[in-house]
Amino acid sequence: MTRPRRALAAALLIAAAGCRERTPPPPGDVVVWKEVGKWSGRGNVQTGVFTSDSGGFRVHWTISNEARKDAGRLRVVLRSQDSGREIVEAVDARGAGSGVEEIAAERPRWYYLSIDSSDADWTVSVDERIEMQRRE
Repeated sequence: MTRPRRALAAALLIAAAGCRERTPPPPGDVVVWKEVGKWSGRGNVQTGVFTSDSGGFRVHWTISNEARKDAGRLRVVLRSQDSGREIVEAVDARGAGSGVEEIAAERPRWYYLSIDSSDADWTVSVDERIEMQRRE
C-alpha cells in the first residue's frame, strides 16, 4: 500500500471510530461538588458563615511563601455557627505544599472555618458534596 493510501485508510478508520453510537452512562448515584467559598491570606482568620445541606465537604489548601523552610503552619477547623464548637479538623499541615481533604461533618447546618496560620501565605477553598441520581 502506498503512503497516500495508508494515510487515507488511517483517516477513514479514525472518522469511523468517532461516528459510532455512544452509549450513555448507566443510571445511578453521582457526586457533584459545589464551591462554598475561597479564602486566602497570612495569619489567622474566621470565614463568613456558609450552609450545608449534606454535611460533606472537600477542602483544598495551599501553604506558600514561608518565612523560612518548614516554618509555615496551617490549621483549618470546621466549626458550628450556632455554638462555635469544633466539628472537625480539616487540615493540620506544616511546610510549603498543598492538598485536598474530604471531610464529613455531623449534619446539615450553618458552619464557618477558623484558619490558624503562621509564617506563610495560605489559600483555602471549600466545596460541598452533593449526591445526585443520574437518569437515563
